[in-house]
Order: sequence, then C-alpha cells, then structure tokens
Amino acid sequence: MKNVFKFNLFLVLILSVPVFAVDGMAVIDMRTAVLSTQAAADAFKALEEDADYASNLEEAQSLQAERQSIAENLQKDLETLSQAEIAQMQKDIQDKGKDLEFLAGKIQQAQEETAQQVFSANGQAMQKIIGELIQAKQIKVLLQKNDNILFSDPALDLTDDVTSMLDVAASEANTQSE
Repeated sequence: MKNVFKFNLFLVLILSVPVFAVDGMAVIDMRTAVLSTQAAADAFKALEEDADYASNLEEAQSLQAERQSIAENLQKDLETLSQAEIAQMQKDIQDKGKDLEFLAGKIQQAQEETAQQVFSANGQAMQKIIGELIQAKQIKVLLQKNDNILFSDPALDLTDDVTSMLDVAASEANTQSE
C-alpha cells in the first residue's frame, strides 16, 4: 500500500512538472463567466418575476415553514401525544417533504433552463472572446477550472475577463440594435 502511494505521488509529480513549466497557461470557469454577466442577472430576475416560478417558490417556502412547525410541535408535545397522533404528525412531515422535493425539482429545472438559455445566447460570443484572449495573452494551455484543479494563481484565471468582455459585447450589441 505504501509503495502504491509512493508510485502515484511520483507519477503526479512527474506529470505535473511539464504543466507548471508551460509559459502561457490559463484557467477559466466558463459557467461562472457566463452566469456572472449582466444578461444572466437580467434573465434570472425575469425568472423570479415569472408568476409560475414565484408561486412555486412561495409554496415551497410555505411548505417548509409548515413542516418545520409540525416538527417543532411534535418534539415539544412528544410525551403528551398518543401513538396515533405521533404517527399522523410524522406522516404529515413526510408528505410535506415529498411535496417540497417536487417543488424544489421544478424550481431547479426552471433555473437550469434559464442558465441553458443564457449559455445558448452567449456561446458564440464567449468562444470568440476566449479566442481573442488566447491570442492576446499568448495562451498555449487553457484549462477548465473544476474540482480537479486544486489551486491556480488568480492571475491565471480568465473568468472575470471573459465576463467583462461578454458584458461589453452585449452592451455594444444593444446600442447597435437601437
């Protein structure tokens, strides 16, 4: 076991040395870059103002409050309640939990659909901007920032640059269309 660990550590060190030696390396979190734009903020604000989404969100909050109230009453009155009352309260908590999960799924689906629409609308512009940044900064290796990257120097991160450039491109497109 110790030898396997040493071997894996050796491989990681050997394979990572060339990556650190590459001049012109950068990282980007494309999801964050797109979802941090003004267009994304506007899309999510519109989603929050959507009647169906708002009612689902309000109903979910109400269900959560009811569920919490039942749980608190159950805990407070546990010693004075009959077994049937305890069972009914537990069933009510479970039923409200299932309803809450269903609504949470609908809410999450609406958020994902909105995010996907924002990605679709900004996809070509983002690719163009990334291409321009690669040329301007002479980037030879561009990595997607994710869980596999344990650390990266913030100076190597292009996420904020891409977000800013997407906002500029969107504002220029809006002024040209007016």
